[in-house]
Amino acid sequence: MIIYNVTINIDDSAHDEWLEWMKTEHIPQVLATGKFEKATFSKVLVEEDLGGITYSVQYRCKSREALNAYYKEDAEKLRAEGLKKFGDKQLAFRTEMEIVHEYDAGDEDFGFRH
Repeated sequence: MIIYNVTINIDDSAHDEWLEWMKTEHIPQVLATGKFEKATFSKVLVEEDLGGITYSVQYRCKSREALNAYYKEDAEKLRAEGLKKFGDKQLAFRTEMEIVHEYDAGDEDFGFRH
């Protein structure tokens, strides 16, 4: 499983409009591409020196191929919509991660071998 993480800092002056757009338009549009199984939208609880409010969206996809297809077929258009709407009021960076193992609190040995 691959996690495609997008971390975004949004200026206070555009925050409310951006937050609504993310929840009702952008994230649903990314999921509608069919490349991702789910998204988790989180507020980062650290104050940034540069101001604004920071959020993270973690999109989960089953394979590298699905993520590559997103980059090739959808990413440019969807990113452009955000830039057109919010311009320099947002700053984003992206990280790709591969899940190595997931743990549940109820696992007795948490997946470790003794």
